[in-house]
Amino acid sequence: MAESTAKPPAKNSAKTSAKSRRGGRASKSGTKSPKLGMTESGKRVTSYDVARVAGVSQSAVSRCFKPGASVSKKMRDKVMTVAKELGFQPNAIARSLITRRSNMVAVIINNLTNLNYPELLVQLSRRFDERHVHVLLFTLEHESDVDKMLDQVWQYQVDGVISAARLSEEQVSFFEERGVPLVFYNRSFQDFPVSAICCNQEEGERLLVNKLHGAGHRNFAVISGPADSVVSNQRTQGALNRLKELGVTKVPVEEGDYGYDSGRIAFRHLMSKRKPPDAILCANDVMAIGCMDAARHEFGLKIPEDVSVVGFDGTSTGAWASYRLTTIDQPLEIMAEAAVNMLMERVENPELPPEKRTFSGVFLEGESAQL
Repeated sequence: MAESTAKPPAKNSAKTSAKSRRGGRASKSGTKSPKLGMTESGKRVTSYDVARVAGVSQSAVSRCFKPGASVSKKMRDKVMTVAKELGFQPNAIARSLITRRSNMVAVIINNLTNLNYPELLVQLSRRFDERHVHVLLFTLEHESDVDKMLDQVWQYQVDGVISAARLSEEQVSFFEERGVPLVFYNRSFQDFPVSAICCNQEEGERLLVNKLHGAGHRNFAVISGPADSVVSNQRTQGALNRLKELGVTKVPVEEGDYGYDSGRIAFRHLMSKRKPPDAILCANDVMAIGCMDAARHEFGLKIPEDVSVVGFDGTSTGAWASYRLTTIDQPLEIMAEAAVNMLMERVENPELPPEKRTFSGVFLEGESAQL
């Protein structure tokens, strides 16, 4: 009987080369192999496909892609090698349907010029990233525009929200109805319970007034922020209340918008008064810097010899050699960490009651005020 010369068919091995699994190259039959990340049937590669080729369970593949999950280095390396060859990427949307968590949080801030917000966002993003949580940023032109913004926030099914903008009691109730944890940053409310991280604005302003008044200043002025800004109102009222306690009642107030130009404009208005001030309290550092530049370059005044200027926030720009601004420094890193911790605790346990934490600002003595 003649022996057959045909070779036995090759076994289907888990070690099939990456070239045979990924795309673009035509086979002898004229058909193309599937593209990277797609199966031969044209479907997207799933964790089940990775598990089959790697010879492990699907749950093992899931653990390899879950940050912090317990899995051996050998297992992880094996799964990751196959996943790379197949072009597999975990589906975050599918995972969120299973866990009912999107691993996304929203941060709402006011879009007004504030040098503290970029620094705040860096701190928040860094801490959320450590927890493998993504940040969606929503900005407002004015705090009164928040209704339109919330309509967008709901569409993303975020796990929680940090808001550096004021919300009404009705708007806060929307979060409760949807079961979305909410933490306010630098916004405090007395009329209804909310979770909040705040710097003590009034305390900081009283400290500035005490320093200026103690140095002999008696002719004060205030440059406030926008009328709908909670923080500005707290800072302005804190300064005026303390001045009143010290017997200083006639204090002109110029409204700015937190921006540099509004600080310059406000200073011009103050200089048109019958008796220009010798000490100006600005609701933030940016307006204080604008105020200083107007005093020097438009009126030829010396700071602090002719007029003292103080700010609030402790921005890095205020510390530049050209300004050396005297201000109140908010403990930004500590406040950002506290806000993230407070929010994520409520994401994990929605039954936690509202909590408020208040931090004192730190007085920074620069060279913009005679003290």
